[in-house]
Amino acid sequence: MGQKVSPVILRIGYIENWRSVWYADKDEYAKNIIEDYKIRSFIKKRFSQAAVARIDIERLADKTKIIIHTARPGVIIGRRGADIDKLRNELGKISSKEIAIDPKEIKNPSVEAQLIAQNVAFQLMKRVAFRRAMKRAIDNAMMSGAKGVKIKCSGRLNGVEMARQESYQEGKLPLQTYRANIEYGFAEALTTYGILGIKVWVNKGEIIKQRKKNDAPVIVKKDLGVK
Repeated sequence: MGQKVSPVILRIGYIENWRSVWYADKDEYAKNIIEDYKIRSFIKKRFSQAAVARIDIERLADKTKIIIHTARPGVIIGRRGADIDKLRNELGKISSKEIAIDPKEIKNPSVEAQLIAQNVAFQLMKRVAFRRAMKRAIDNAMMSGAKGVKIKCSGRLNGVEMARQESYQEGKLPLQTYRANIEYGFAEALTTYGILGIKVWVNKGEIIKQRKKNDAPVIVKKDLGVK
């Protein structure tokens, strides 16, 4: 039927958690959603060169905690924390609550779906052949420990008149298996011929929840060291 679901949304409640963790009354709910969108948009635009993969937002009673998952935390922190203080002040104009920023380093960026998509988009804007960029990204991810990778490019590839899609896949990618830890990333390349869309799926292995008697569930990762 052509109905597609994001692998992250499908696994929420099983092995994934919400990107925004908070509870709000009916009056505050819409306001918080718009605020989250503005915060994410501002950080991604401001730190476009910092390899930001994900932004998690947690709201407490009087504080908003922003967790930035990035491959280059030094770009966000700045010299002696100058940039992070400036970012906190700028985000204070969007949110009325106290802002706490927590940059977290991504140890293995080669298997992060969003970073792969951004890297391929950057190469396409530099006029690198799309097949070469896609195959190189897949090879790097598989060498770094990924179980399976799929990349799909859409648009006026190579500047042809009619838009089309091309995709490459290597390894296993069980999209309908809930315990499979599959990440999804999307980026756009602004070329002279128009916008190219890049979608990336990365299989990092399996996460199995084991429950003991009278104990909370324990999460076991079977992914050969991929975090």
